[in-house]
Formats: sequence, structure tokens, C-alpha cells
Amino acid sequence: MDTKQETFNSSYIIGISFISALGGYLFGFDFAVISGALPFLRTQFMLDPIWEGFLTGSLALGCIVGCLLAGNLADKYGRKPGLMLAAIIFALSSIGIAFSSGLNLFVVMRFAAGIGVGMASMLCPMYIAEVSPAKVRGRNVAINQLTVVIGILVTNLVNYFLADTGPDAWRWMFGLGTVPSVIFLIGVIWLPESPRWLLKDGQEAKAKQVLNKIGSVTFVENTTAAIRRSLTGNTKQSYAAIFHKSVRPAVAVGITLAVFQQFCGINVVFNYTSTIFESVGANLDRQLFETVAIGIVNLVFTILAMWQVDKLGRRPLMLIGSLGLSIVYIILAFMLQNHYPAGMVSIFVLLAISMYAISLAPVTWVLISEIFPNKIRGVASSVAIVSLWSAYFILVFTFPILADKLGAYGPFYLYAVICFLGFLFVLRKVKETKGQTLEELEDNLIRH
Repeated sequence: MDTKQETFNSSYIIGISFISALGGYLFGFDFAVISGALPFLRTQFMLDPIWEGFLTGSLALGCIVGCLLAGNLADKYGRKPGLMLAAIIFALSSIGIAFSSGLNLFVVMRFAAGIGVGMASMLCPMYIAEVSPAKVRGRNVAINQLTVVIGILVTNLVNYFLADTGPDAWRWMFGLGTVPSVIFLIGVIWLPESPRWLLKDGQEAKAKQVLNKIGSVTFVENTTAAIRRSLTGNTKQSYAAIFHKSVRPAVAVGITLAVFQQFCGINVVFNYTSTIFESVGANLDRQLFETVAIGIVNLVFTILAMWQVDKLGRRPLMLIGSLGLSIVYIILAFMLQNHYPAGMVSIFVLLAISMYAISLAPVTWVLISEIFPNKIRGVASSVAIVSLWSAYFILVFTFPILADKLGAYGPFYLYAVICFLGFLFVLRKVKETKGQTLEELEDNLIRH
């Protein structure tokens, strides 16, 4: 395909990518808010390790439901309606959590919030990948991860300043999630539908209108022809389609990467910052301060990843991150085990965050949005991301129990082994995808 004469409306592409990626902000908010709220919730609801893990992980259970809903919605009605529904669910659940009168209602509302987060976590990267030209697709999908980490940082800052407002501070922490969800809903109303979905649905005129806003006439013609070829012989999608031998390798890689992104263990650091630093004698103020430091480092290295993902490539970043995390975890576990000062522990916690933020965090989402063929992208993405959230639930549910039995350091030795195994998997199974259109990636998959 000749791409030399193609030109793009960069400001428009970045604009719609950022609006879609506001769903990532909601993900970041709900992901981070629990870390600041847990010290209050332990007292409010008298949590033991099992309930602490379940309360934290209930978000992930909702995310699984949200992904399954989003996969069907995305294929039947388009990407845009699913994004709108995610915003509405998130707004209502934020209010519900803030006014929860007991533990059961809190868990139900956090589960509902997870439905919205799960839908957004699947649909936002998918939408951005489908509206982005190949040469900037990695950067644009990484915008979603940028908004996730901005959500984490802003939420950690808000939590830090709300911590002194009394025992009901957690209600404000959760209730403020209504604000970004309403902003996201307003933004999505303005978004165009994905041109790839429009063509799949037979709406060629509308698809070309959107593509004309994105790029030149040559780009529109090349993209339309490539999408049409990729959809030849397309039938109604079902989950059985992902087991076809022609797409099975891509699905296996997508699911494994999704599970690895969670079992690498870094989200324990995000969600249980207070538990980790409490184990080395840090007070509540220091614990919440560490969440802010984590948010800042996470943001800086995510921006670095956006700069490098289309230059250095997906595979090198994944290799650097997985091996680096394995080494850092061993040192961190040793320091926690021997009660090193909080300041020294902080250095290696932040180093682990930086390794993750430049590699597994954004690149996994980029790869999941890229490696599946057009005609099964909806269901295949939902299966991969359901696997991701299932792994997240297992991770955050088991950590308080493992930390109670082994000490806060114990699980990090396990995570170090998993990261090394992940390094070997990427080395052997993951191919580079930078600079190729979604249709070219599909052609390569079929040929191999």
C-alpha cells in the first residue's frame, strides 16, 4: 500500500484521541482512590485481610462484566454508545459509593463502578487505534494510559489533601469521581463513530466522512480499501471465532500479555501503598505522601513511553520493563524483609513504578488494540481484557492475605519470578508491530 502521499489532520486526531482517552482518567481515578481511602475504610467497616482484599478487588469483578457488555455493544451498536454508557454508569456509582451506609452497599456500588471502568478500559484503546494512522497509533493509544496516570496522580493529590477532613474523608474521595465522568460524557457526545465499525456496518458514506476529517484523499482511499479487504467474508462475531486456528496465536499472545500485566504485581504497589509503607513504620501522612510520589513518577515515565513506543518499538520496551521489574522486586523484597528506612524503600518502589510505566502499563494496551483482526477485534479484545481484570482481582484479593501470612515483603519474591517468566515469553512470542497498519498486521498474521 502506497502511503507516501498520505497526509493527516494531526490536531483533529489528537483531539478525538484525548476525548476518548478521558475514559482512562476514570480508570485511573477508581484505581487510585482506594489506596487513599483504605486506611479510613478499615476503621469504618472493621475490615479483616479477606474483606480488605475483596473490597479492593470488587472493582475488578465489575470490570469483567463491563468488558463483556462492551464487547457486544461495540460490535452491535458501535464504539460511541458504549463509551457514553460507561460514563453514565461511572457517575451514578460514584454518588452511590459516597452515600454508602454499610459495607455491602459499598461493595455493590464499587462493583457497579467497575462495570463502567471495564467498558472504558476496553473501548477507549480500541476506538483510538481505529481512528489513528499507523505511524502514530502507538503514541495515540498510549494517550489513554497517559490519562490513566493523570487520573491516578490527581486522585492521590486530592486524597492527600482530604485526609485531614475527618473520618468521612473517604466519602468525598469517591464522590468527586462524578466530576470527570460528566466531563467525559459531554466529550463523547462530540466524538465521531469509528470509521472501521461504520464500514463493517455497511455505512460507507459516513465512514468516509470521518476518514476525510482524519487524512487526505489518498489516506481515505487506501484505508477504505484495506478495511474492506479485511472484512471480506465477515460473519456475525461470536466468541467461538477467537478459537479459529488462523487467529488463535494472536489471541493467546493477547491473553497472556493481559494476565502478565497484572500478575507482574505492580498494582499491589498502587492499591496497597499504605500497607507496604506501614510495614516499615511510616505514619499515615507519609503513606499518603508516597501515593503522590508514585503518581508523579508514573506520569513522567508514561510520557517517556509515549515518546518511545513508535520509535524504539513495543517489544524492546516490554523486554526492558519485565526484566527490570524482576531485579527491582528482589531488592525491594529484601529491604522490606529487613525493615530498611521508608526513604530507601521509597526509592525502589518508585524505580519499580518507572519500569512499569514505560513498558507494561502502556504497551500492553497498545498491543491488545493492535494484534487482533478487524472482524474479531471486539470479542477478542473483550476476552483479553476480561483476562486482565480477572488477574487483577486475584492479585489484589490475595495480597492482604499473603502479606498477613508472609509479611509485606513475601509476595514480591513471587512477583519477581513472574516478571522473569514474562520476559522470556515476550522474547519468544511477541513480534514488533510499530509502523504497520491494522490491516497489514492482520495480513501478516494470516500468512504466518
